[in-house]
Amino acid sequence: MTTDPIVAALDIGTAHTTALVASVGGDLPRTPMLRILGVGRARTQGLRRGVVSNIEEATHSIREALSEATRHAGVNAESLYVGIAGEHVRAMCSTGVVAISGDEIVRADVDRANEVARALAIPQDRELLHAIPQEYRVDQALGIRDPVGMVGMRLETEMYLVTIGSAPAMNLRRSIEKAGFKVKELVLEPLASALAVLSEEQKEAGVALVELGAGTTDVAIFHEGKIRHIGSLAFGGNNVTADIVHGLSVTQNDAEALKEAYGCAYEPLLAGDEVIAVPASATHAERHLSRELMAHIIHQRMDEIFNLVQREIETAGYAGKLNAGVVLSGGGASLEGVAELAADVFGMRVSVGVPAGRLSGLRELIDEPRFATVTGLALYGAHRMALGGAVVRRAGLSGTSVDKLAQRVKDWLQDFF
Repeated sequence: MTTDPIVAALDIGTAHTTALVASVGGDLPRTPMLRILGVGRARTQGLRRGVVSNIEEATHSIREALSEATRHAGVNAESLYVGIAGEHVRAMCSTGVVAISGDEIVRADVDRANEVARALAIPQDRELLHAIPQEYRVDQALGIRDPVGMVGMRLETEMYLVTIGSAPAMNLRRSIEKAGFKVKELVLEPLASALAVLSEEQKEAGVALVELGAGTTDVAIFHEGKIRHIGSLAFGGNNVTADIVHGLSVTQNDAEALKEAYGCAYEPLLAGDEVIAVPASATHAERHLSRELMAHIIHQRMDEIFNLVQREIETAGYAGKLNAGVVLSGGGASLEGVAELAADVFGMRVSVGVPAGRLSGLRELIDEPRFATVTGLALYGAHRMALGGAVVRRAGLSGTSVDKLAQRVKDWLQDFF
């Protein structure tokens, strides 16, 4: 039985709901480590394109996934770090300007500028999810990451504000509460995934994280170490499955099973004589079809999705600026040939991202791209807990020392994304 703090994360995807329970150790609060204790998965019900459509059904999926995760972990979880995504997510840039009255810029000046930028009026039907400082300007000097200690008369901050629909967020919280848990914090899913699969070097060089979900494909662009753009496309793995249903005249369940067992997103990888057995159904006896035919169906749809992603990158203004290429995550990233097809479409380096970093315990349970989001949520929670536990863990320090330590961690968390 672990005595370390426990963190629990929940990723409610369109196809599957995934829960993760871990203990938080390492050198707190600077470099927390996750020890994976248990993972649970359940087929998602009551969700459509990342938005709860039936609270009772969603509650059942949440309870089932968390029950499995806590049973394997041997510990209980009450509060959860929960992912949220979907077409209701919006992002905008806001600026805050303050005058500097002292001899040099101090942390309080930076906080004031950030508060001004954060105070942008949010419509009543939306709520602020993340406020992420991008860069600062001191008088005429641009692109400053940390202005503390600089001399100037005027400080300006550029803030990246992420908002979500109030109704989707409320229904998500209610589903979790009805399942018997509390929401510790909602976190945008692509940002959580980035914590698990992207390195600081990739984010500095410029990288696009493409999450291939069942209901949507989410895009997060990082450049010069910061999140610069987020987008959500209303196409995903469910569209691929629907194409297989129509193209091969099979049931939904058989299409999913065939895609997982024999699916290939890049036709040139296959030999033309490979065949697969299609199970008997109410309308067809058992059949044997060319695997190349199914690959053709998948290739066409995935090519369309990646071209939409490419258009998103171009519209955001980052074509030719992503020196670290593209990283794929989500369930769809496990499909054979998906990286090869993506490389063809994007014309740059493409890799498949699996959770990495300071992980121990049963980490083999999460060694797949589909676990990027839930692992990132737990990592985010671990750092939040480390910040909150700074005073407890460092009780021997003087009040001033503790405040400085907590402030440093807080500053680092502000730059988390």
